[in-house]
Amino acid sequence: MHINRTVVLCAALIAFMAGAGRAENEPTGYACTFDMGTAWTFEDGAFESKAPEPISLTIADIDLERQTAQLVPEAGKVPGALKIVRAINANHFLEVVNEGFLNLTTIYDKDAASGAYPAVHSRHFGVLGQPVVAQYAGTCTAK
Repeated sequence: MHINRTVVLCAALIAFMAGAGRAENEPTGYACTFDMGTAWTFEDGAFESKAPEPISLTIADIDLERQTAQLVPEAGKVPGALKIVRAINANHFLEVVNEGFLNLTTIYDKDAASGAYPAVHSRHFGVLGQPVVAQYAGTCTAK
């Protein structure tokens, strides 16, 4: 299969220009609220689901070029380092906590109708050796 070199170069240039322009318009922080979702715990050989408590989080110091950000903690706690994975129409913020568990927050482009940024937050951790996972849906506002 032969791909026209001009087509490939044009596509690369368009992708580069779109990414560069988008970075300038991106917020440098978000305040997020997740008020719906499901959590699962693994007990007695099976997963059980339950509604999780609503959560809020703040992401600051977003640097898309370096692909880093900070998770702003509750008072008295140490900020968490976040890695960013960029996607088309979204950014993924990955937190690896001290115990090696993972939290992932995906924030999508701003919704034109509401002005909010749709978002999803997932937690993958364990308690006393038992898997606990949660998936939340909510929105973020630019800070």
